[in-house]
Amino acid sequence: MKVMNQGELLIAQLMELRRQHRALDEEIAELSANVLGDQLQVKRLKIRKLQLKDEIARVEDKLYPDIIA
Repeated sequence: MKVMNQGELLIAQLMELRRQHRALDEEIAELSANVLGDQLQVKRLKIRKLQLKDEIARVEDKLYPDIIA
């Protein structure tokens, strides 16, 4: 069994977060397209999508820190 280093773990986490973000985007589009779609659920999904975006940014910052030259 291969042990993942910190960078590999962050990349795997980033890929999973991006997958979840895309899935939420699709779910929001489906609910929004339906006239009888639950608007409260759409709002909750959009909030979760923003939370995922923030998590993605945090992981990216760990992976690719800004180096001021």
